[in-house]
Amino acid sequence: MDASKFVASAFGAPTREPGNKWAFTYYLPNFVPREINLSSRVVAQLSEADAALGHLQGLGLLITDPGLLIGPYLRREALASSRIEGTQASLSDVFQAEIDASRVSDDTAEVQRYLDATKQAYELARTLPITQRLILQVHATLMDGVRGEEKSPGEFRRSPVWVGRAGATPDTAIFVPPLPAHLGDLIGDWEKFVNDDGRALPALIQAALMHYQFETIHPFLDGNGRIGRLLINLLLMERGRLPLPLLYLSHYFETHREEYYARLQAVREDGAIEDWLIFFLEAVKAQADDAVARSRKLVEIRESYHGEAIKERSNLPRLVDVIVRNPFVTVKSVEVRLELTNQGARNLIKNAEARGWLRSLGAHGQGGRELWFSPAIFEVMEMPMTYYGDIDPESTRGLTP
Repeated sequence: MDASKFVASAFGAPTREPGNKWAFTYYLPNFVPREINLSSRVVAQLSEADAALGHLQGLGLLITDPGLLIGPYLRREALASSRIEGTQASLSDVFQAEIDASRVSDDTAEVQRYLDATKQAYELARTLPITQRLILQVHATLMDGVRGEEKSPGEFRRSPVWVGRAGATPDTAIFVPPLPAHLGDLIGDWEKFVNDDGRALPALIQAALMHYQFETIHPFLDGNGRIGRLLINLLLMERGRLPLPLLYLSHYFETHREEYYARLQAVREDGAIEDWLIFFLEAVKAQADDAVARSRKLVEIRESYHGEAIKERSNLPRLVDVIVRNPFVTVKSVEVRLELTNQGARNLIKNAEARGWLRSLGAHGQGGRELWFSPAIFEVMEMPMTYYGDIDPESTRGLTP
């Protein structure tokens, strides 16, 4: 790490381990500032982000069955957060892996672990504050049975790490987080900021500072980014700003990946906290607006399908709820999910297919199992971020069995 690129600021400074001739430069963050002067730019962006988050919060309270939306949103978040770390999978891959074990890969398994870790975090948060105990349990779940599981799941690191290109050393790395000896004090302060001292700040500012500090401390050998992004939703729920995990910031961070990393690094190098706060608040506004628009489209489709389905005596209304949660189905998945006979599940799918709700993708796999998907629902889930335009007609391109 090139110390000349860093200046000492309120957020930390480059340093070296004293008395060690083999020492290398690393970044030692200060404790999280409890007070911060917000410029007029930040205040203006905070106002817009707060308003957008309020709209999303209201939507979460008004939807009759918000569980129908939580699943798709958590999958988008899990996928985007995993992609930032290099996972190669599509939303279609993730959905198909959930209903067909033959479609599971290392990449979809990592996304599923993120989903498992997220669900565990929300369960733990019902009785626990956001503490080391919670974080370590969630990290153990995140890393269980996937690439990186050899990197001490559920334990803070005991060795130095650095961030840079493949083959980088501490001297050539872009960033070297604090040495393990500092982790106890830094995590302890972070924990206090999240649960007590930071509550004097607006919730979104606290969330932005919390995420920055966690990524800078870099407490794990692997999985720091995914855990740090997962905690944003958790904190906003703890602060009463979101009744449900409907804000998926990782999608914005993924599509602006270079800027995301650059803004975090600029705080370390130059103390440029204002630019990081603006970026974070822009992400909140963009994703909250998108979530509201996407939710409305999903609810409209569900209500339209339900309106037709209730006109006949069958399990068709229950199938509608199944495909809103996961727009991909097989006869077996419907049979299991709705506790039907094989023929009953097949008849139900054919009914939905005749109505245009499902479309066959043909047979695949060793057993030649047929796969169907809901074009209208999947297009809403997969469509690019757009608030006022039509659904992208190309969004189902590449859907092959």
